[in-house]
Amino acid sequence: MNIELIKDTALSLLTEKRRIHTEGVLDTAIKLGKVYGLESDDLERVEIACLFHDVFRGRKGEALNSLIDKYCLTNKYYDNANLAHGKLASAYIKSELGIEDTTILDAVSFHTTGRPEMSLIEKIVFIADAIEPGRDYPGVDGLRRLAFSDIDRACLESLRGTVEHLKKSGVSEDEIDPDTLNAIEYFEKTIIENKE
Repeated sequence: MNIELIKDTALSLLTEKRRIHTEGVLDTAIKLGKVYGLESDDLERVEIACLFHDVFRGRKGEALNSLIDKYCLTNKYYDNANLAHGKLASAYIKSELGIEDTTILDAVSFHTTGRPEMSLIEKIVFIADAIEPGRDYPGVDGLRRLAFSDIDRACLESLRGTVEHLKKSGVSEDEIDPDTLNAIEYFEKTIIENKE
């Protein structure tokens, strides 16, 4: 993979606001990757996933829905950029750039919702997106510290925070993406088992 060409392609798809966020996610993810012992090949996978994770985040209306149709996503993603953008980006890099690496594709696809049994690379991209320097919400500083010492617990706390925020915003539990709820259950079980 030509990382420079990939980087140029990603940056060409990003607005200025998204580019700043993406650079923050990438910088945070690389730092996390080094803390958790990733080798250079895996750091490159992290870089690719970070560069593409939000390339379709700003799409709305017909522009969003036509991409959903193009990449054959289900209609549950119509008019829902929050849930659709990671799935679209994953489909795009597979279809248009020929990236077949499932770890990269999953890291992009699930960076918003999480999922059970995420790889270390997926966890790093997921939590880096939540804690990059531009993020500002109650508890983010504690989550930043936790991410560098216990990535599983940090992912769990981030997922719980997302669900709490959605519920406070009037979203019912049955409207929350099942991947998020299943990820919470998975991390709770894993963390409890690791204590025993």
